[in-house]
Amino acid sequence: MIVGTAGHIDHGKTALVRALTGTDADRLAEEKSRGITIELGFAYADLGDGTDGGDVTGFVDVPGHERFVHTMLAGAGGIDLALLVVAADDGVMPQTREHLAILDLLGVHRGIVALSKADLADDERRADVTAQIAATLDGTGLAGAPVLPVSSVTGEGIEALRRALAQAAAATAARALDRRFRLSVDRSFALKGSGTVVTGTVLSGQVSVGDTITVSPRGLAARVRAIHAQNRPVQTGIAGQRCALNLAGDGVARDAIHRGDMVLDPALHAPSDRIDATLRVLGSEPHPIGTWFPARLHSGAAEVGARIVPLAEALMPGAEGLVQLVLDAPLAASVGDRYILRDVSARRTIGGGVFLDLRAPARRRRTPERMLQLDAATQPEPEQALRGMLAAPPFLADLDAFIRDRALGPEAAARLAAAAVVLQSGATQVALSAATHRGLVAGMLDALARFHEDAPEMQGPGREKLRLGLTPRLPKEAFAALLAERIAAGEIVAEGAFLRLPSHIVRLSEDDEALYARILPELSGELRFRPPRVRDMATAWDIPEEDVRRVLRMAARQGRVDQIRRDHFYLRTTTAEMVGIIAAVQQDAPDGWVTAAAFRDRIETGRKLAIEILDFYDRQGVTLRRGDLRRINPHRADLYGS
Repeated sequence: MIVGTAGHIDHGKTALVRALTGTDADRLAEEKSRGITIELGFAYADLGDGTDGGDVTGFVDVPGHERFVHTMLAGAGGIDLALLVVAADDGVMPQTREHLAILDLLGVHRGIVALSKADLADDERRADVTAQIAATLDGTGLAGAPVLPVSSVTGEGIEALRRALAQAAAATAARALDRRFRLSVDRSFALKGSGTVVTGTVLSGQVSVGDTITVSPRGLAARVRAIHAQNRPVQTGIAGQRCALNLAGDGVARDAIHRGDMVLDPALHAPSDRIDATLRVLGSEPHPIGTWFPARLHSGAAEVGARIVPLAEALMPGAEGLVQLVLDAPLAASVGDRYILRDVSARRTIGGGVFLDLRAPARRRRTPERMLQLDAATQPEPEQALRGMLAAPPFLADLDAFIRDRALGPEAAARLAAAAVVLQSGATQVALSAATHRGLVAGMLDALARFHEDAPEMQGPGREKLRLGLTPRLPKEAFAALLAERIAAGEIVAEGAFLRLPSHIVRLSEDDEALYARILPELSGELRFRPPRVRDMATAWDIPEEDVRRVLRMAARQGRVDQIRRDHFYLRTTTAEMVGIIAAVQQDAPDGWVTAAAFRDRIETGRKLAIEILDFYDRQGVTLRRGDLRRINPHRADLYGS
């Protein structure tokens, strides 16, 4: 269990931690000389039966001075229980209220109140301050928390507080280990003989000696040389523990890693500078939160400048709504992380909330469809969130990003993939609901049927035209995966760039059949190897050239003719016959290679046309080319039945 202190300056937080653990959490000379905590302090104690096997509780001692609330925030993330310290002689003070508001915004709803300096108050004063504390806690997540009088001077109540903490530790549920590893860095320093050490709370997953990690958002790669968890050397650190990691690697130095960085599984490295989130504005905030409102954002131990963009109307004090956070610098975060906003002068806390989407769009961020997506993202469980997102426009999700941005481990990722239909889109997996997948397949088949009905003479629509006509509109590679699936199932036939239903046969209209019957003699007989060009036939018959070309192209899709070049069409039987001629010339050639001149002489045509014909076979793979020489490719020799 990790316990975080909270409370006003000089209310005895550090002294209380020392009384509980025997450790002075103030480590700076300035802290000792001034008698106040400036930096985060850490201490550890076995609050159980005192045996070596007992669980160790970590204490994070934070500053109480208003100037150091940003430091307090760096230590408040990841704590399991708040130890709110209120001095009996002072009572509830301004930083008591601000720290309490921050804990509430961070979702810390387990706590114990230590009524410190109890030796300075009589029973009546203690009762008055206890009532004041209860009233202050009312309406927060710590409402009803026990209040225990203690004195670090006389020792009163220390054992009772120790027992209460031990009971809380025993009741602390282990954090999920099935998520990927993340540690929020709050200190980075160098140890002589060891190198760079970073400390922080493990927010999720686990890390072991020898693991490769990434320091985000910089993207610095490192290897874990050693681990201390809860102040003990271990081989593995797990979620919920305070850990010190000894890191090694190129560029890994104390000044290369800073408070606020995130040490994480390399698969999670994808920092963001635009995040959609919920925001609850404190009732004490004097101003409405309008578009581009400036603030300082605190998440984990990180602090970064931010602009707030409400996704509806301006948020009034005490209100809650959806916002987009535009950050001054990239942040390593996870969906579900809590954050705090303070004003740019660092004098007051504005509010806080939860990150919903780390890949927020810069445009169309307020559309009804976008609001439905964010509403789904508010669901606490990943399965529920994904199900809701797939049920709202655009009815698909980047599954890899969804898994990564929630730090989900392999088992959770497998469960999500099994609960959806997944299409591989390059290196990305696109998830659809089963209903959307069925609708897409039905839409594809219906679109093809309607195309064939409207244009029976056409082979079918092109792939891109079909993709653009479907809802939802899939990315190109995801559509290709869906199409390959349907082709493999025998529901769709692909012919070059065109698609058709298996039952569809291209049919020319009566007028087009009549024109083709007129063209057919021109492509047959003695002149079959040198048929007239399209434009020549159109001119001779005084009909539009495009009509002749269109009919010949449709005939090509039916396999009746082949288009050698733009203006030259050959009957399929002639194309097959010429393959036989190439084979015969090859057989007669001393070296077994065919020249363009030898082929030209056999079909009695011009050199240019002969070369165009040979180029056509090259493109088909029917012939193999070496310079100006060719020979039949034995693996494709039967392409035209020859």
